[in-house]
Amino acid sequence: MTFDEIKQLLDIVREHELWEFELEREDFKIRVRRGGAPSVTMSAAAGHEPAALFPPPAMPPASPAPAPAAAPDAPDDGEVELAVVKSPIVGTFYRSSEPGAPPFVQVGDAVRKNQVLCIIEAMKLMNEITSEYEGDVVKVYVENGQAVQYGERLFAIRAR
Repeated sequence: MTFDEIKQLLDIVREHELWEFELEREDFKIRVRRGGAPSVTMSAAAGHEPAALFPPPAMPPASPAPAPAAAPDAPDDGEVELAVVKSPIVGTFYRSSEPGAPPFVQVGDAVRKNQVLCIIEAMKLMNEITSEYEGDVVKVYVENGQAVQYGERLFAIRAR
């Protein structure tokens, strides 16, 4: 893989605001992951030299986790907070792992932190979207099979 091809891949990752991208071929594997600090790892199969090392282009910092929003009809005796889970990528939203399978979560289900809520397919890759919160699912904003945009609301969770 040439330097220009790697640069083009990084531009695509940045343009589509992907959090993680991995490409594997017979003779090499490249993985790009966004986080606090950008990192690019590349490994070559035995007998192949990796492309020249270079500093990754500056990527915008990862956006902070969405802040829980107060519910408009919160009772006076205590605040009920709703955390909104938003799509981190553009793609197709799926509520279950395969057609006919039960959804990962439904309205009323209790969820725990890092539990899979849905899958978003982007560029033939299935990306599991997990919960950053513990609580109960109170709303699903998107229909199964619907296209979603970056930042679009997926679920509302009553945080505990």
